[in-house]
Amino acid sequence: MKPIKIITFIAFLASIISIACGLILDLEYSEKLIGFGVVGLFLVVFPLFSYYRWKDKDVKDYMLTKENLDKMRENQKDSKQ
Repeated sequence: MKPIKIITFIAFLASIISIACGLILDLEYSEKLIGFGVVGLFLVVFPLFSYYRWKDKDVKDYMLTKENLDKMRENQKDSKQ
């Protein structure tokens, strides 16, 4: 497995465990555990996952350019026939 995938998975598990411990355990700082888990998910796990999934993709394939709009129109005409 790739190192970034392992790091993302470990950060995901740590965030989920932190949230679960904050909900289950009756501690004085349980709300902080939940907060750190949520922050970890949104500021660490999501950007790492997004980078891992998009790093080899071409952004032009997903932009609405004239060429892509023409391709979409051609595909729409073909599907109607």
